[in-house]
Amino acid sequence: MLYATNGVSQTIAAYSRSHEGEDIVKRVALAADHAGFELKERMTTFLKEAGFEIVDLGTSNREPADYPDFARAIGEALREGKAERGILICGSGVGACVAANKMKNIRAGLCHDTYSAHQGVEHDDINVLCLGSRVIGEELAKELISVFLAARFTGEERHMRRLAKIQAMENDGS
Repeated sequence: MLYATNGVSQTIAAYSRSHEGEDIVKRVALAADHAGFELKERMTTFLKEAGFEIVDLGTSNREPADYPDFARAIGEALREGKAERGILICGSGVGACVAANKMKNIRAGLCHDTYSAHQGVEHDDINVLCLGSRVIGEELAKELISVFLAARFTGEERHMRRLAKIQAMENDGS
């Protein structure tokens, strides 16, 4: 697996070649509150240039906005099949991550390093990457998004067992 910082296009292309016949992420939902608006706009351009279809769920300006509303929008878009993965941005990434994880079948991970961004998908099957716009810069955001979108869940028994336990917790509310 390629996790170098040579851009999302090369990362995705290298991964795709090594996983012929598997589904590849094509549609990505992006959302942010006011604190994440500028980074979301830059990442939208970055991903469009890399050939992704973007589902922009707002916000559309710097006016104060509540991150739970955007976490819900990402979750609904994923559950309705409008996108395969989501990227959610707020000031620290923490609040957005907490809110997203309240939704059934959403597994959000707050990642500020590349290891967590790919390992979260490979082992924990995260489908939403949360980023803190006041914590990371644009170049690191590109790297994180690249490895997040290139990674695939391994489906190993130990990971499936752990996800089943998480699903049970989600279903019984404990």
